[in-house]
Amino acid sequence: MFRYLNDYNFFNKKVLVRCDFNVAIEKNKVVDDFKIKRALETISYLKESEAKIILISHLEKKNFFDKASLRPVVSVLENLLNDKVLFSKKMVNSLKPGQILLLENLRFNKGEKNNSEKFAKELASLADVFVQEAFSCCHRRHASIVSMPKFLPHFIGFECEREINVLGSLIENPERPLVVLIGGAKIEAKLSMLKRFLPLSDHLLFGGKIANALLITKGIIVGRDLPNKETQEILSNINLTDQKIHLPLDVLAYWDDGNDITRQTSPGKVRKDEEIFDIGQATVEKFSEILKIAKTIFWSGDLGMVENPKFRKGTLEIAKAISQNKNALKVAGGGDTVAFIRAQGMTDGFSFMSIGGSAMLEFIANGTLPGIEALKI
Repeated sequence: MFRYLNDYNFFNKKVLVRCDFNVAIEKNKVVDDFKIKRALETISYLKESEAKIILISHLEKKNFFDKASLRPVVSVLENLLNDKVLFSKKMVNSLKPGQILLLENLRFNKGEKNNSEKFAKELASLADVFVQEAFSCCHRRHASIVSMPKFLPHFIGFECEREINVLGSLIENPERPLVVLIGGAKIEAKLSMLKRFLPLSDHLLFGGKIANALLITKGIIVGRDLPNKETQEILSNINLTDQKIHLPLDVLAYWDDGNDITRQTSPGKVRKDEEIFDIGQATVEKFSEILKIAKTIFWSGDLGMVENPKFRKGTLEIAKAISQNKNALKVAGGGDTVAFIRAQGMTDGFSFMSIGGSAMLEFIANGTLPGIEALKI
């Protein structure tokens, strides 16, 4: 299906490696190097193979004035690899075996987002082979993702392969019981997960805004507008009475009247002027009981407004419950979820953390991605 790195001799070959270095940069310094570290295994392997390594990535602009240059990534790579990293396209043809070069932000050329084959050919002309190591970008139909493999022999990177294998195992042949925990604010995207996992999972646990949408739709939370038409249409085809679905038994309701009032109550007793910002203790206990018996756990999405310490407890307690299950394959995914786990120092409590974000959700919903299909042989 794919060409793998171990099956090829990269010695003296110019290798174009698509990475995801779309990281937070402030005052010309990388704030978080997590994504960069995930590409190190492939880069190091190619370096040891004495390939001539050309790294490419995009970087999103924060605002109109943001230069969005990848230059700050160079020093991070140099520290992690303990080696010099070049940053000039002019040096491509003078690269020596084992040397590493990072090119500037792909999106400086409009052809990247427009999926221009002309731009893909220009990039391909720089190298002998192509390696895809940006799983988190494989949902995008961009030149460096779907067109590049047309013009070069192409391989799948170690981390990209790992993402496919781990996420694929969740939907193909998971060890049971399979418990899926879905939270967060991207309701439509998470509903695609609900549709995918409802027939596959043994338990589906919900928190965050998606739980609120389900509670409103079921008529448990009253006095609120129904979700938008797109959400209602998706929900109309889902059996929300399925016994696998577990919604919050209690919540933390917040009322902003100037006195900062928070109370724990059942969803049916939430007043119209209150907002739901976390799951309650009874929900934490119920969800934790289910998580204890799981053999496979997948978690995507915070269960409350974790950016506020007052509404972080529910998510934190559930993260602890997952990490304490020593017998399960425990997978977490999504930028906010992974960031929360790392901020709490709980990384070691999880088997795998996907950096896929939207790509992860789309892969789970559809079983593949445009960038993955482009790699197949």
